[in-house]
Amino acid sequence: MTTGAPTSPHPTTRPRRSRLRRYLPLGVAAWLVLEIWLLTLVAGAVGGFAVFLLLVAGFVAGSVVIKRAGRRAFQSLNEALQRGGSPERGGGNGLMMLGGLLLMIPGLVSDVAGLFLLIPPVQKAVSRYAENALDKRLRTAAPGSFGDAFQQARIHRPDGKVVQGEVIREDDRPEPGEQYPPLTR
Repeated sequence: MTTGAPTSPHPTTRPRRSRLRRYLPLGVAAWLVLEIWLLTLVAGAVGGFAVFLLLVAGFVAGSVVIKRAGRRAFQSLNEALQRGGSPERGGGNGLMMLGGLLLMIPGLVSDVAGLFLLIPPVQKAVSRYAENALDKRLRTAAPGSFGDAFQQARIHRPDGKVVQGEVIREDDRPEPGEQYPPLTR
């Protein structure tokens, strides 16, 4: 079975790892060390109980932000379905949820990043950057890859509508008196 993806002439060679997969574990480890170091530094300056209250407040604020953003996203989806359209783009609910999640993660760096994501101009800038990066990545996707499938779907369905149907070839037509196969299986 062929998928349309080009096959490698050397099947024994391993594909190169991307930079993200190579450096992500190192970045996460550095981030954790920074978070722990900052927490101990602040705890030494203001006390451990104040840091504990700060972490609890961040968790509570994050859960409230996620709840509000989720409720707003659900209302937007519900209104769009009642109108018969699709939800408007740029609602910012996904980035608000990410900001709330970063607030819930214990640590000061993640709290600051979460608070920045709650500011509307920052949300718009991050959203624009992410859209452009994703669009660029999809345009340069290799034929037969997962990104190429999204690119092809966008080309053939620019409005996002899905039309269900069945292709019937002329040579597959039933003889007079026979019935067509059922549309659903």
